[in-house]
This record gives sequence, C-alpha cells and structure tokens, in this order.
Amino acid sequence: MNEVRRLLPDRHTVSHPASPERLRERGFDQALAKAMAMSSEAIIAEIIASGIKGRGGAAFPTGLKWSSVNKAAGQTKYVVMNADESELGTFKDRVLLEEDPLGALVGLLIAAHAVGARKAFCYIRGEYREVEHRLARALDILQQEGWGGPDAVDVEIRRGAGAYIAGEETALFNSIEGKRPEPRVKPPFPTNKGLWGSPTLIQNVETLANVAVLFAHDAAWFTQYGTKDTAGTKLIALSGHIQHPGVYEVPFGMPLADILHAPDLGGSLAGSGRLGAVLLGGAAGTFLSPDEVATSRLDYASLGAVGASIGSGAVMVFDDTVDLQWVLTKLARFFAEESCGQCVPCRIGTQRIMEIAEQGNLWTRNQDLRALSQAMRDASICGLGQTAPLALLSILDRPGLRRDA
Repeated sequence: MNEVRRLLPDRHTVSHPASPERLRERGFDQALAKAMAMSSEAIIAEIIASGIKGRGGAAFPTGLKWSSVNKAAGQTKYVVMNADESELGTFKDRVLLEEDPLGALVGLLIAAHAVGARKAFCYIRGEYREVEHRLARALDILQQEGWGGPDAVDVEIRRGAGAYIAGEETALFNSIEGKRPEPRVKPPFPTNKGLWGSPTLIQNVETLANVAVLFAHDAAWFTQYGTKDTAGTKLIALSGHIQHPGVYEVPFGMPLADILHAPDLGGSLAGSGRLGAVLLGGAAGTFLSPDEVATSRLDYASLGAVGASIGSGAVMVFDDTVDLQWVLTKLARFFAEESCGQCVPCRIGTQRIMEIAEQGNLWTRNQDLRALSQAMRDASICGLGQTAPLALLSILDRPGLRRDA
C-alpha cells in the first residue's frame, strides 16, 4: 500500500464528516483543547518543529508566516482559509472539505489563537455550493461543542464569484472587502497589511488541515512521513489518461512513477497505455517528459532539478496520442480570459500568447515567446502573469514532446 490517510479520514470511517462523532474520532476536540491551553509562542514553535510548509503552491514555511503575523504591529488581526480552488486540474481541497471539513476549521481556529486574531474568514469557490453547506454544518458543530460564543473567534464563510484571479491572496482580500478582485502590489505583504490594512494570515485548506492533525498528535508523529526537507504528506489530484483518477494522499518523496502505477493510486495508464507527458501543478505548472517522470520524486528538490514544482498538487496525465500544442492553446485562452487586466504585461501578454498559440506558431516563434514570457514574469503584479507562460516554456524546453519532432 502506498497511500497514506492522515488528512483524509480512514476509508472505513462511517461517521458523518460534519458531526460531533467525527470531531472526537479524529482527535480534533483534543487538538483544540491542547492548542487553546498553549501560548502563541508555544503553538508556533510546534508548527516550526513539524516543518509544515504551505500546501497552496508556494511551499512557504508555515511557522515563519505565523510568527510574522503574531509579531506584526496592530490591535486587529485576521486569518483566512483560502478555499477558492480554481487551478485547472485541481480538486483536492474540495474532496478534503467534503470528507473532513472539521480538520480545516480546527486548523483555522488554532491559527487564529496563535496570531491573536478574533475574526476569521473561509473564502470558498462559488461553484462549491454543496461543499459550502457541509463547511457551514461543520462550523455549527464546533459552536455546539463549545468552540463558539461571544469570546471565541468569529468565523464567517464568504463565497467567491468564479474569478480565477480571486485565488491570489491579495485579490481575495479585495473580494472580501467588497471590491473588484484585483491583486495588490507587494510589498507591503499580507502579514503586515492584509484585510482592511491589518496583519492577516492566509492559508490554504490543506495547510490548515495539516495543523489540525499535527495538534491531534505531535511533531514526532507528524515527521514520520516525508523527507528531511519537507515533512508530512501531500494531497494530489490525479486526472487524465489514468486508470484511477481521484484525490490521493501520499508522503513527500514518493516517486512520480509510483503515483501513476501503484495499484492503490493511479493503477497504470489509460488511453493508449503509453505516457506522453504529465502536466504538474495545473495550468500554471510544468510539463514533464516520460523520462523525467520516471526519475523524479514528489519532492521540491527533485522536481526543482528539472525546472518543475509540486504547485497546487494537480497531476494531469496525457498519453502519447495527445497533441500538446492543442493543450497549450486551451491553456493560453484560459489565461487570456482569466487575467483581471489590471497590469499591462499580463493583460497584453496573455492575449499575445493566445494569438500565437492559435496560429500554430509556437515553435517558429520560440524567441518571441521567450522574450514575452520574460517580460511577463518580470513586470506582472501577481502570480497569474508571472506563471501563465510556464507550461508553454516547459514545452519549448522539451523538444522531444513535439509530436512532429
């Protein structure tokens, strides 16, 4: 067996995901009691000892972020759960909130206690209506169990409106404040000036769920899985030409080939049965060749050696019959349509890439595309413009992925 069930409940669990029984079965009631009896400094020290990194894509050390917000000047502070999961091929947060919504909420409450926040927001993708209802029910359970009331953290669920850009943290802040979801120029960073100009801690759903299971156990238990540099497990969203698509929880350091072929994970390739490429990290991710997949692990150092990263956890599998230029054309149109248009490099750059891709000139316009991509990465305000060319560049850097090569 290669799958690990920590963030996700055991497959034999029968209690309702949003129920007092599940709260106790998962040890989340004890996690809350333990954390609430600790000082902010002690909580943050435990987070640092665990080595948890952000699971939303940036992999920033969680303890360092919490410490920054805790030390930031300001009487009012906020915490935010980012559940605006809009990256193509990514659906792991949805499954996590469906199967275990209490975990992420418990992590949110622990985070609020650690940084001194009295107000928290759960910002959820607008299309996730059923998930939102389950999250609301889980929040009611926590309040009924005594984790609510006038002296507790006030948690509010806010629904997104379908904008991909709202997943960017500062655009998300603008949305919560009732403004157009456009990214803000950084610095200042959210840890010092976030919601309504106050220090704000924002974390991905999966990151907060890691906090809950950590405090239901301890750092020694948490670090039993993973690598020396990245402890714990990672949720991956496996899709495409694969026998068993779905969301799986695996330890950091697992070979990518095992994720695709292990019987309790991907179960081997579908389609032609021959691997053409893997797009890792969603639309803003990187294409890997079959040889790179065979030699790489789900680890930041291993993937960094081939110019890739884990990103959002999306693993999109393409067999050798797929025209990857067609895929790139679809990705280019996606970014052109989802750009908020605030900054020129992104607004114009995504349009130009889409035009070149639709003309079928990707390889003949290699140098033009590289220069355009560099300008977008250097001058775009947010990650959309900075990462929109990544998948395209990864193909240009791997001529073996050309079907006419």
